[in-house]
Amino acid sequence: MTGDIALFVNPAAGRGRGAHAAQPAAQVLRDAGFSVRTVLGLDGDDALARAREAVSDGTGALVAVGGDGMISLALQAVAGTATPLGIIPAGTGNDFARTLGLPLRDPAAAARLTTGLLKGQGARAMDLGRVTSGTRTSWYGTVLASGFDSRVNDRGNRMRIPAGRFKYDLAILAELASFRPVPYRLALDDGRVLETDATLVAVGNGASYGGGMRICADARTDDGLLDVTVVGDCDRTTLIKVFPRVYKGTHLGHPKVTTHRVRSLTLDAPGITGYADGEPLGPLPLTVECVPDALRVLAPAASGSAPENPGAEPSASPR
Repeated sequence: MTGDIALFVNPAAGRGRGAHAAQPAAQVLRDAGFSVRTVLGLDGDDALARAREAVSDGTGALVAVGGDGMISLALQAVAGTATPLGIIPAGTGNDFARTLGLPLRDPAAAARLTTGLLKGQGARAMDLGRVTSGTRTSWYGTVLASGFDSRVNDRGNRMRIPAGRFKYDLAILAELASFRPVPYRLALDDGRVLETDATLVAVGNGASYGGGMRICADARTDDGLLDVTVVGDCDRTTLIKVFPRVYKGTHLGHPKVTTHRVRSLTLDAPGITGYADGEPLGPLPLTVECVPDALRVLAPAASGSAPENPGAEPSASPR
């Protein structure tokens, strides 16, 4: 393996934590004998182009410093290649890192784990979700959200104040006041077509979104399957009661919740935008498939769904 490492940094992640996390991470990598070059972009498109260039140039690993949005960009550069992905969590949600059992509040510790794996057992393979929307294809690692949760993201993204997570708390309240279940059509890979009014449909390669909300609590990243959680036709009172249970995954036992396990599906609903890893994909319909072993990731060996991390910062936003 080449000793060159590309440190892919989002300085603005976690309201500035990305910039602070990059320095100790880079130092740990250099102290371990790696040559580190920092990859920054003027915007998302430029950052992705630079990350792809680093992968094309043969970097030994692309190590992303930031939150789930930054990991999402990194996935577009490394998915389907031999280049391993390392992760230094520095966002507010950090669900990808949580799924993989990585340290969430200690960039130096995350970097030490990364260097140990680079010098030892190396990267392990994991599945990714691949989404097709028209002619556009993109990859994700955690959860694809649609419905109530994606509308919260839509509303939160339009709000300029307040800043931070509280903006999404207000967006939830606003959506609760106005949201109605919408008619979904789900075409599953076994030939079944489900037409149902639903509050939300989530498609999980991993278990959680929104900083630890275990919407697809039984999902694994190494089974070649996607877990689909359908929250049915709920009134506001039921939704308020059910939604907090998502942090422990106990919502899956509620009679309004059904689950499916598939290799692929197409989901459609009017007026709904899909989000994956907290990033907008565009309006439904979307076709989603699980691609086994699509990513080489620098993380501990998989051992089922990741446990709750005591350092997690719960968030009401599905980002």
